[in-house]
Amino acid sequence: MTDQLSHSEIISRDTSRMMSQMKRKNTKPEILVRKFLFSLGYRYRIHVKALPGTPDIVMPKHRVVIFIHGCFWHGHEQCTVSHIPKTRTDWWLAKFERNQNRDKRDCAKLRQDGWDVVVIYECELRKKNINNTLHNLTMYLKAPSPNDNNHIQID
Repeated sequence: MTDQLSHSEIISRDTSRMMSQMKRKNTKPEILVRKFLFSLGYRYRIHVKALPGTPDIVMPKHRVVIFIHGCFWHGHEQCTVSHIPKTRTDWWLAKFERNQNRDKRDCAKLRQDGWDVVVIYECELRKKNINNTLHNLTMYLKAPSPNDNNHIQID
């Protein structure tokens, strides 16, 4: 007798397959920032697993780590790209909250270990924001801010 899959099992299986194919490293926004930094003469390491959160870009000489976050996955609140899916809303809200809590915990641990942490969201690297974001990143790297929240701000 053949097994019959329910509609929700099919959706879940297909969703799982699609999600497993999402890039986690070397995304377009990440590569864009890396190329920009390299063009300015900055050298860095990528995806250092020994550091909390496996930062996308690590600049040991400057004691700076950079995370390039996807707006959807990290629940970027000031962004139109970040939205709550209409199905399984409770599950997604819990997922986003876990991601945000993990991000906060990793950033706190990095700061405690003496690293400056910079977070850039993917929407900040879109056409209308990219010049401002990269300019702010350059200014930050030249003179790091003494505050605890080193998020590159778009004015």
